[in-house]
Amino acid sequence: MDIIVLRTDATDEDIKHVVKKLESRGLRANVSHGTERTIIGVIGDTSKVTEEEEDAIRAVSGVENVVRILKPYKLASREFRKENTEISVRGVMVGGKKIPVMAGPCAVENKTVLTSIAEKVKAGGASFLRGGAFKPRTSPYAFQGLGEEGLKYLAEASARTGLPVVTEIMDPRDLEVIVKYSDIIQIGARNMQNFRLLLEVGSTQKPVLLKRGLSSTIKEWLMSAEYIMSRGNHQVMLCERGIRTFETATRNTLDLSAVPVLKQLTHLPVVVDPSHGVGKRDLVAPMAKAAVAAGADALLIEVHTNPEEAMSDGEQSLKPEQFERLMKELKPVAEAVGREM
Repeated sequence: MDIIVLRTDATDEDIKHVVKKLESRGLRANVSHGTERTIIGVIGDTSKVTEEEEDAIRAVSGVENVVRILKPYKLASREFRKENTEISVRGVMVGGKKIPVMAGPCAVENKTVLTSIAEKVKAGGASFLRGGAFKPRTSPYAFQGLGEEGLKYLAEASARTGLPVVTEIMDPRDLEVIVKYSDIIQIGARNMQNFRLLLEVGSTQKPVLLKRGLSSTIKEWLMSAEYIMSRGNHQVMLCERGIRTFETATRNTLDLSAVPVLKQLTHLPVVVDPSHGVGKRDLVAPMAKAAVAAGADALLIEVHTNPEEAMSDGEQSLKPEQFERLMKELKPVAEAVGREM
């Protein structure tokens, strides 16, 4: 018993009655109002629910059917929600017909550089400003970010340009300050299975950009999304950013086949990060176009005014003029698949 489908004439009292019965059995309920049906997702160990108890739920007024979900990820599954989830971030929709682009530097370096980049990506057509204030680096000696100071710079650049902010969290202890300054909380690839962090982020109502782990399967990725959603935050976006394979010609192997696969398995928006996927500036544009053609709902692209001097990932960062050109080239690709840029 994982989904309870209610009749179209089900009342609020019917819903409350079902929720109460579930809670009496140690289960939690998530009520989702769709365009055609209202369904209740059952959260908890439903394997212990007997057939008699399941039949008792079926007998409740307003209940049309009770359905078992075989997949281990319940709330993220297409079975739980048939319609695509659309997430509104300060009026910008992710998951709809229009494909927004999140652009900016890998790391926030200083106020002047960030402001310049923000203004240029805004002029180029970006819908979000991305930038890391806390940076997970392979080497402990590499630049680790400016912390809260960097978040303040992001907030100032956001106020100046009107672009909502996407930034990464690494530690649950930073959640309060991240929530204060950001519009979308990014969970990086290295933290995709940091379950304590996922649960803490799930307790907020901030949209979450969940990047795929370095060597994670799609199932593992969706289970991580489930951790966040199990705490009540259903504003989750899945970001494909390349996985580790034997290939060394690119930084990672950008798995664009994951996009249509996810579209079948989940209702959550799918974002593609071609910058980390390839790690080379001249490969970002063709893979961004391919991502749009594959069905991506948004793109995450690194841009820097002076990549040669960037403190992080300069090799894969587009220059502002390259970003502006890419945005123009993406429009006919989006139109070919019934989308807009």
